[in-house]
Amino acid sequence: MMTGPKLRDVEIQPIQHQGQAMILLRDPLRLGEAAIAIPQALAPVLGLMDGTRDEAALQAAFTIRIGMRLVPGLLSQLVADLDKAYLLDNERSAAAIAATLKAYREAPFRPMGSAGSSFPADPAEAAIQLQGYADASAPAAIGQEMGPVRGVISPHIDYQRGGPVYGEVWRAAAQAANDADLAIIFGTDHQGSNGTLTLTRQSYATPWGVLPTDQALVDKLADALGSEIAFAEELHHAHEHSIELAAVWLHFVRGGRPVALLPILCGSFGGFVAGEGDPAAHEPFDAVLRVLQASIGSRRVLVVAAADLAHIGPAFGDPYGLDFIARAQLRSADERLLSAVYAGDAAAFFDTLKAEGDRRRVCGLPPIYLALRLLETASGQPAGYAVCPADPQGLSFVTIAGAVLR
Repeated sequence: MMTGPKLRDVEIQPIQHQGQAMILLRDPLRLGEAAIAIPQALAPVLGLMDGTRDEAALQAAFTIRIGMRLVPGLLSQLVADLDKAYLLDNERSAAAIAATLKAYREAPFRPMGSAGSSFPADPAEAAIQLQGYADASAPAAIGQEMGPVRGVISPHIDYQRGGPVYGEVWRAAAQAANDADLAIIFGTDHQGSNGTLTLTRQSYATPWGVLPTDQALVDKLADALGSEIAFAEELHHAHEHSIELAAVWLHFVRGGRPVALLPILCGSFGGFVAGEGDPAAHEPFDAVLRVLQASIGSRRVLVVAAADLAHIGPAFGDPYGLDFIARAQLRSADERLLSAVYAGDAAAFFDTLKAEGDRRRVCGLPPIYLALRLLETASGQPAGYAVCPADPQGLSFVTIAGAVLR
């Protein structure tokens, strides 16, 4: 029974403010515009906010664990600030979620979330930017003898860091993208629950217009999953960038011509990596893949996994940064992982990450795994790789890779 404040799932980022170690708390659903920064010393209080303790019990538990008392009034102010920012799991945030979801569903389309940051909203300016990345990228050494392109792995990092890899992927897949009458995009849901697949009936906007979501196919998948499960985390589509950043490139290489879209957000594999179940025997995955394989046999389909690879360094919670040797080891680990992708082996791809405990935080695990499962017999070839900086100190990195699946 909940008797006190309970923290919602929030984005937590360590920061430095005026020489002080702080923690920045932000709502992934963007119910409110405000983010909250609190001293790092108060972090244990957040961990205690599970709904079972009132403020007096929180104060006592903090004192027992840390050995010091909070300044009088500080805890009450913290709870009030969290509530104001909709960061607590209570009736106020539930009402805000319901209203925000209603507005999202009633909008004519999903508006662009990364316009102005990753790419311009203006179509002419966006075309110049993306064409520049494509022109600067190396042509992928991919032979036609392997058969037509059936899918791609495309990053979801911002274009400023990942532009050349995006360019290489989408240059190699341009013909397939233009021939397609359906694009299925599996995107990482960075806030998704374990083993979830989240649908939406909303279409995705890009600088060149709207890519219409295939409503009939969404309905079939919702029937297979159960609507309550299929749309339980639908609001994640509103601000999750992974699908959008692939959809923009898809629309660009098609010269602005629309194509039917099936956007699917893929939740965490954390439970599977920890041994709590097996994705190969996860019924929701089987149900979705059965419907897709039965529905797309007569269509010209491009399957996209919008996926980054490793996230390493202090920016992601590691105690140490990466030197030159560690970066070389990181690349070698990625190459071993990608060999399973090129073999089209979803099980080997998952097993490789499970064996290492996913200590490199490969957020692209769910979409890549599911794309390989859907394509079954596809084999892949490289289409770009980069180690991207993730902090000003040059100690943290995100790795990205492109691949074409035939």
